[in-house]
Amino acid sequence: FCRADTVGVFQIESRAQMSMLPRLRPRTYYDLVIEVAIVRPGPIQGDMVHPYLRRRSGKEAVTFPSEALRGVLGKTLGVPLFQEQAMKVAMVAAGFTAEEADQLRRAMAAWRKTDRISQFYDKIIEGMIRNGYDRDFAERTFNQIKGFGEYGFPESHAASFAHLVYVSGWLKCHHPAVFCAALLNSQPMGFYAPAQIVRDATDHGVEVRHPDVNASNWDCTLEYAQTSGPPAVRLGLRMIKGMQRDWADHIVDARAKRFASVDELHQRTGLTRATLKTLAEADAFASMGLSRREALWRVLAVDDTPAPLFDIHPDDNGLVLPVMPRGQEVLTDYATVGLSLKAHPIALVREVLDRQQILPAGSVKQLRSGSRVSVCGLVLIRQRPGTASGVVFITLEDETGIVNLIVRPHLFDRYRQAARHAAVMQCDGWVERQGDVIHVSARRMVDRSDLIRGMHFHSRDFH
Repeated sequence: FCRADTVGVFQIESRAQMSMLPRLRPRTYYDLVIEVAIVRPGPIQGDMVHPYLRRRSGKEAVTFPSEALRGVLGKTLGVPLFQEQAMKVAMVAAGFTAEEADQLRRAMAAWRKTDRISQFYDKIIEGMIRNGYDRDFAERTFNQIKGFGEYGFPESHAASFAHLVYVSGWLKCHHPAVFCAALLNSQPMGFYAPAQIVRDATDHGVEVRHPDVNASNWDCTLEYAQTSGPPAVRLGLRMIKGMQRDWADHIVDARAKRFASVDELHQRTGLTRATLKTLAEADAFASMGLSRREALWRVLAVDDTPAPLFDIHPDDNGLVLPVMPRGQEVLTDYATVGLSLKAHPIALVREVLDRQQILPAGSVKQLRSGSRVSVCGLVLIRQRPGTASGVVFITLEDETGIVNLIVRPHLFDRYRQAARHAAVMQCDGWVERQGDVIHVSARRMVDRSDLIRGMHFHSRDFH
């Protein structure tokens, strides 16, 4: 968690959470409760995040205006982060009754309808002054409470999520293959596409194997070696674009004996030539010793009429099919499965990028803050949080890792075509470091999708 190694971990996999984790550095379960709650519009709009971080890091003293408020805000270092705390502050410091505090809770729950909370302004300010608190503190407290009108968590809600965060994180840390397979079987979900989930798993030492008619079920599964060792992940037939569940069930049901040829699979399953073509294009016949092109060649000989009494094999006449170039293999993998275990698309053009002095993502970590840099990668995510004043966060990926961009509103508008639509993007900018958190602040963006012609890749956009 402290390294923000949280791809796929429920509630803490977003860019904002990954930026917060190395700063908050959770050490206990309750730290996770705070982590889940603090990266929300309410605490951000109420200016609670930075005061809490300063106090946690020792840069600011933890103080309380009264002993009564110490009892309310002690667990969060004097900064209200939860709806229940806002209600208790109103009761303890401003003299709210339980009924009035419940009305305040209802106003906070009416997210983005800040006028609901504004009606409590006079009562909160006057009540706190009457009870001996100065106006500056009263105004700051009201603004914090008002922030919850932009969506904040109850403590109980954050505590439940934090439990799921811990369980998910424990699985990812100790059983990465299990975690990867479970995520893939639950798609679509979360911030990351299957290609990034698989990439993250391989970075953590997990062997991932391609879908295959002789090994894959519908879902992704675990494969164990006869000797002890961690399991590998076998991608399921569900990963193949255009594949249907009942087709996969036919294959699995007929697989008591290993399929030796395309024609044998056809005869024992009754699958159509079109279905076999889908499998061949996805390179799912490799266990038969067939390349993608060889499998397609044999599929052409399949007869969709009722199964013959004898095996049919194409008449090769000594034909030797040309080997498919590596780049075409990778792009075809992406077109049929959504990812490639052979290579990353950007690795195919690394020599071009090297000549243009465009650095791999992995090298950015070695640069000092303020260094000028050019990077290029697949666009994974575009995100424009409502609390970021129009700033757009973009994540690029190459064969060495990911790099996170900060794009200010005027630059997003200036380079709108690339910023909004590029599948492959080059970004020129400078490095910004805050402890272990590293970004590239964009100054220019270029659509470089032409580097990988024929690739159809879609980012996940939240803006």
